[in-house]
Amino acid sequence: MKTNPLRSSGINIVTLGCAKNIVDSEHLAARLRANQIHVQYDADLDALPNLIINTCGFINDAKQESIDVILRAIRAKEQGKIRRLVVMGCLSERYRKELEQEIPEVDEYFGVNNVTDIIRYFGLDLQRELTGGERYLHNPAHYAWLKISEGCDRRCAFCAIPAIRGKHTSVPIENLLKEARFMASEGMKELILIAQDLSSYGVDLYGRKELPALLEKLTEIDGIQWIRLHYLYPAGFPKRIVPVIRNHEKICRYLDLPVQHISDTVLRRMRRGTSGKAIRNLIGYLRHEIPDLTLRTTLIVGHPGEGEKEFSELEAFVREVRFERLGVFSYSHEEGTYGGIHYADEVPGEVKQERLQRIMEIQRDISTEKNQAMIGKKITVLIDRKEENGYIGRTAGDSPEIDNEVFVVSEQKLMPGSFVPVLITGEDAYDLEAVLVDGSNPLQGRRR
Repeated sequence: MKTNPLRSSGINIVTLGCAKNIVDSEHLAARLRANQIHVQYDADLDALPNLIINTCGFINDAKQESIDVILRAIRAKEQGKIRRLVVMGCLSERYRKELEQEIPEVDEYFGVNNVTDIIRYFGLDLQRELTGGERYLHNPAHYAWLKISEGCDRRCAFCAIPAIRGKHTSVPIENLLKEARFMASEGMKELILIAQDLSSYGVDLYGRKELPALLEKLTEIDGIQWIRLHYLYPAGFPKRIVPVIRNHEKICRYLDLPVQHISDTVLRRMRRGTSGKAIRNLIGYLRHEIPDLTLRTTLIVGHPGEGEKEFSELEAFVREVRFERLGVFSYSHEEGTYGGIHYADEVPGEVKQERLQRIMEIQRDISTEKNQAMIGKKITVLIDRKEENGYIGRTAGDSPEIDNEVFVVSEQKLMPGSFVPVLITGEDAYDLEAVLVDGSNPLQGRRR
C-alpha cells in the first residue's frame, strides 16, 4: 500500500479571525490526525512543508490581514520553504473566484464547511470517521470553544455572515455533548459556547429554543468547571436560561450581549429587530435576576444614520449602563450586505475613529472604577499562563483573549488550568494585580 507523503512531512494550520474559525481548524486537525498525519498550530508559516491558512473575511481589516498572510506564505513557497499551500475559511468562501484569479500561486482554495473536501484533496481516507466528538485542541487546552450552531438567519444591515456561513443550523445536542465530554477528558476546564446567534439555538432542530436544555446537560459533565456564553442576540433573548444560570455554579455569571447601538434611528438602519427601550429593559431584567452579573457588549460607531445626536445617545447609554466589559468597532462598509447595497458610507473615517475613542475613554473610566472596587477582595481565578515574575489568570467575569486579566504574584508553582484563590492588591484600567492567598492549595481552587 502506497504511503501518503504527508505522514512524514505533516501539516501546519494557521488560523485567523474569530474563535469559530479555531473550532473549524480543530475539527479539521482531528480528521487529519485520524489519518496519522502530524498536525501543528504554528504562527511560523514555514514550520512544516504543508500549510493550511484558515482565513477571515468578515470586515476590511480582517480581510487585509488574511491576504497579507497568504502573500507571506507565497513568498515562503517561492523560496522552497513550503511545498503545498491551501487556503480555506471565510475569505475564500466569499471571494474564491477573485482569489483564484488574483493569487493563483495557492495550490487550492476551500470555503467553510469543506472538511470532507480537504481530506479528499490530500488523498486521505474518508472512512476514518470520528465517533467520539474528537478535536485537536490549540494550546492552552484548559479552555476551549464549543460552536453550537453555524450561520445566521438574522439580516443585520452591516453583517456578511449569512452570505458567508449560510442559514442558522444548530448542532444536535447529543453531538455537542460528545464533543464536550471529549474535551473534558483532555483536561479542558472552561467551556465557552459560541455561535453567530446563541439565542436561536435549537429552533431549526427542535422547534423551540433549546439553549437551556443544552446548558443543563453540559453542567453534568465531570471536569468542566466553568461554562461561558458568548453572542446572545438581544432580540428574542431566551429568558429561560436565566434560572439555569442562577441555579448552576458551573455557569459563569457572564453574558455577551452585543447590542451594537441604542439609538432607535440607528437600530432601525441596522435592521436589528429591537429598540433602545427593549434593550434597556432586557439589561435591567438581567441585572436584577442574576446577581453579580458581568455583562459584555460590543458597539458599532459610524453606521449610516448615526449623526451627532444618535452618537450622543450612545455615549449617554454607555455612561448609564456601565457595562463591565465593552468593545467598539467602527462601521465597515461591506459589499453584498444590505448596508453596502442600500446605504452610503456617509460618516467619514476620521469621525468614526474619533467616536470610537470617545466611547473607549468613557469605558476606561468605568472599568477603572470597577477595578478599584475590587481591591481587598478575595476571589478565585483560573490560571492561563506563566509570565516573568508571576502568572496570568482570569476571573469568572473574563473571557480569554478579549477581556481583563489578573497578574498573580506567587512563590508557589501554579499550573495553567488550575483554580486559585487570590487577594486583589492593585489595578489599572483593564487588569488586576493579586497575590495568592496564604495557605491555599493552587490545585483545589473553586469558582466562588
